[in-house]
Amino acid sequence: MQPNKNRQLIYISLLVAQGVIIGLLENMIPFPFAIAPGAKLGLANLITIIAIFTMPKRESFFLVCLRLILTTLLGGTVSTLLYSAAGAFLSYFGMLLVKMLGPDRVSVIGISATGGFLHNVGQLLVASFIARSWAVMMYLPILSMIGILAGIAVGIAANYLLEHVKTLEQFKKEYSASTQT
Repeated sequence: MQPNKNRQLIYISLLVAQGVIIGLLENMIPFPFAIAPGAKLGLANLITIIAIFTMPKRESFFLVCLRLILTTLLGGTVSTLLYSAAGAFLSYFGMLLVKMLGPDRVSVIGISATGGFLHNVGQLLVASFIARSWAVMMYLPILSMIGILAGIAVGIAANYLLEHVKTLEQFKKEYSASTQT
């Protein structure tokens, strides 16, 4: 196996592990607002955003799939997987589409807010399908506000982390250049 492929697999593995741990920890935190039972901050989405901005699409999608499967195996059920997968995939593809607009039109925070909103849409679509009623979608305005606000918070954190990832990449380039001379 090539050294670059090994580095790529290690990077994916580290991000997946971080996403799983964040997801499991978040499942233990009770949400303080009775107005939105089941709502979460979506902190594991931070890892998805980092992946979208630092990896090719194929690898970032692989990361999302691995994170979903491992988080479900370690602390979920089949219904958890259905809801999480619908939210994660709709959020992931929506964030990719919005990212294609370019940094001049939308920021990391805007992409994250889109992900927060679409994650809730995906979960409510599954709930509507299971309940065989569109009445579940009446919960969308409340969840949308929470998802957008949580997405903004996660986007701010992702923006901060991405700046530091860039700094680390620049440091690595400078260090390798100085050792070669």
